[in-house]
Amino acid sequence: MSDYTTVLFDLDGTLTDPGVGIIRSISHALETVGHPVDDPQSLRHLIGPPLVDGFSSLGLDEHEVDGAIRAYRERYAEIGLFENALIPGIDQLLADLGRHGLRMAVATSKPEPFARTIVEHFEISDHFVVVAGATLDNSRRHKDEVILHALEHLALPDRATVVMIGDREHDVFGAAEHDVASIGVLWGYGSSDELISAGATAIAATVDELRDLLV
Repeated sequence: MSDYTTVLFDLDGTLTDPGVGIIRSISHALETVGHPVDDPQSLRHLIGPPLVDGFSSLGLDEHEVDGAIRAYRERYAEIGLFENALIPGIDQLLADLGRHGLRMAVATSKPEPFARTIVEHFEISDHFVVVAGATLDNSRRHKDEVILHALEHLALPDRATVVMIGDREHDVFGAAEHDVASIGVLWGYGSSDELISAGATAIAATVDELRDLLV
């Protein structure tokens, strides 16, 4: 048995594979603001971090970033959100963790309304005490801010009993900001090297390995 009593889950790349919807929506957004890409798959590295940071990293100015975010959200809310798939075995994992008495929450940099729609769409919302996400106005967008938001809703549990599960370095860094352990998963959009370099407490290559680490 682990000492964890509270588990925070990233959403994109951890609970679901959102690649098709996000990449198509980012590509649409870039085309809308006059920066089309020849190879949409080159945008895979943008899955995970906040959109404003991702678009800025591509060299868009502030006005273009605002326009790209609007175009992205318009397509994503109607189409991209559902171009998505639950990671195989995640529904059973959540049920198993619940039976072991672990409290669970979602902590994602995705806007909270979108995150809620997704967990409801995949019928896993009942497993979570709270679905914590970013705000649409970007006042809360970084992973450490989202994790704190989740912890506050969970009545600030003992940090030694909390673990963050995610597929990118941002999940690891965000957890460390609050002295929370982290487990990096390898079925998402980050590499083993990325997660280890960020300081992940442990690495899980499969859902079964993650279950073993948690219970």
